[in-house]
Amino acid sequence: MKCFKKVLKVIGIIAAIAAVVAGVYFAIKKFQEKKAAKANDEECYVSCSCCEAEA
Repeated sequence: MKCFKKVLKVIGIIAAIAAVVAGVYFAIKKFQEKKAAKANDEECYVSCSCCEAEA
């Protein structure tokens, strides 16, 4: 019975560590997506004075 409790304790610790790692991964992924979206908005903007001169 003691061995079974130790095994469950080890599995619980591994599951807790995996949950923390997954949480950090998703937080970093979300942060990078926001940062990439902001960078793409700035890169896609092109000011064209030639179109304004013709009008």
